[in-house]
Amino acid sequence: MWTALLVLVVVAISVFVVSRFFSTRNMPQAGSAAPDFSLPSQDGTPISLKDYRGKWVVLYFYPKDFTSGCTVEAHNFQRDQVEFAARNAVILGVSLDDPDSHRRFCAKEGLNFKLLADTSHHVSKIYGSLMNFGVAQISARNTFLIDPQGRIARAFANVNPARHSAEVLSAIDAL
Repeated sequence: MWTALLVLVVVAISVFVVSRFFSTRNMPQAGSAAPDFSLPSQDGTPISLKDYRGKWVVLYFYPKDFTSGCTVEAHNFQRDQVEFAARNAVILGVSLDDPDSHRRFCAKEGLNFKLLADTSHHVSKIYGSLMNFGVAQISARNTFLIDPQGRIARAFANVNPARHSAEVLSAIDAL
């Protein structure tokens, strides 16, 4: 019995690790043009990457509204909004949740930056950030720092939500 349980746990962990590996295989690389997109935000307004030319864009993918890691990451980006604005940078969060979920998440957590609803999974996929989580798909916790000319300046894979906002601010400063 214990052997079967151990085998099941090892298989589950292996599937998780392999899916995370494959989710980042096709990430756009630094120096490449950032794939353009248009997605609805929490207020239903369509947001396009091209609308932010001339600014740094922090395009961060996260698994799910209302989950602990995603909430920590969003709070830290919110806390650092003034610092990002001082660097001519905007924050755009992307998950597979719908606009209504994003609206409720923003209201509950006091978020005032745009969260984008990738319900078709297309944008997460073209950014190499779509992963399988059991039988469901979610956005992997990846971030793309896009320069004012629309090119990927830096790609971050499998980030730590507690430290990530500060990490992105440092990256902008270094560039």
